[in-house]
Amino acid sequence: MISFVEHIDMQPGARVALGMSGGVDSSVAARLLMDAGFDVVGVTCVFVDDENTCRAVEDARMVAERLGVPHVVKDCTDRFACAVVDPFVDEYAQGRTPSPCVACNRSCKIPSLVEAADGLGCRFVATGHYARIVRRGDRLAVARSAFAAKDQSYMLSMLSQEQLARLVLPLGSIAEGKARVRELAAQWGLPVASKSDSQDICFIQGSHLDFLADRGLVGDPGNIVTADGRVVGRHKGLHRYTIGQRKGLDIGGAPEPYYVVDKRAHGNELVVAFASGASIAGVLVSDLVWQGEHASRVLETLASGGSYACSVKLRYRQAAVACRATVPDAAMEPLPGETISKNAGFVSALEVVLDEPQATTAPGQYAVLYDGDAVVAAGVIEALRHEALPL
Repeated sequence: MISFVEHIDMQPGARVALGMSGGVDSSVAARLLMDAGFDVVGVTCVFVDDENTCRAVEDARMVAERLGVPHVVKDCTDRFACAVVDPFVDEYAQGRTPSPCVACNRSCKIPSLVEAADGLGCRFVATGHYARIVRRGDRLAVARSAFAAKDQSYMLSMLSQEQLARLVLPLGSIAEGKARVRELAAQWGLPVASKSDSQDICFIQGSHLDFLADRGLVGDPGNIVTADGRVVGRHKGLHRYTIGQRKGLDIGGAPEPYYVVDKRAHGNELVVAFASGASIAGVLVSDLVWQGEHASRVLETLASGGSYACSVKLRYRQAAVACRATVPDAAMEPLPGETISKNAGFVSALEVVLDEPQATTAPGQYAVLYDGDAVVAAGVIEALRHEALPL
């Protein structure tokens, strides 16, 4: 097994606050931390007050008792509602497709865990994510898990250097992945060894459309149009559709299926195209966080008119593909208030140009740039580039 503490100055007995969700991953992470010499404190952060959370808290307590480690519960419901749930609803209202788990790790889960750690006298924090942390010169970066099929580096791509400096990820070094984790849990007699995995969005039970409707987002019907403005149908509310969707559009008389390629919130229009126009050639990315590379070093390349070669993941479950990062040109202007400076020592937005056209993604998702296995930078997708392909 690859060491999971190479990026930190680990002293025997160092105290670590481990986020314990009551699942098998964080439970095995607790034992691995103990075996590595850490003094573990289990922390269960409560983000949603429901029956599933109550069961998770009890499961985490039983695991902590079995391992002989202290266990505390931290109420994070107000922070979660403000940092994750409210923006989730707002993004859908604006016609975007958010990725709440990435946002949660950055602005709720890790900050809450760090806050708990400070109160408990813990130097480090840990989670059960399948990812690694590596050093690249004087920078820290999240890197892909040794078990590629379960890699969660995308989910941690927006963490800061300060957060990474305190974070330990024991599971990212297990090359055999989840099967081995369950074997270890059973071997160690952990009561959650056969517990099923949690759902993707922890705060939604059932349909996300019902969840949005309960919070007042119903949406107005409008036109379904092609890129040149030709009306081909009617939609039932923009938030009901996803970029790339093919089924459920109820458009008749077309020679081939239409795909959703854009949502125009200002005109309440759902834009569609045939398959030949549904792929994308690039994305505009803002709200950048730099991990494995200094922004200034990339800036030097971009300032000379060059591009930065890397790979990019445009959705969590999509494979990374080859690309080039550049500053936005006249075809993809920055959003109002954004500045693209080649001399200020930072880059606030990037245009990511794909080497080959790819299946589309959606504004509101994250683009994560990789150099090899390490995250270089990540940001929010603001716009898609289609003009390299016919619409």
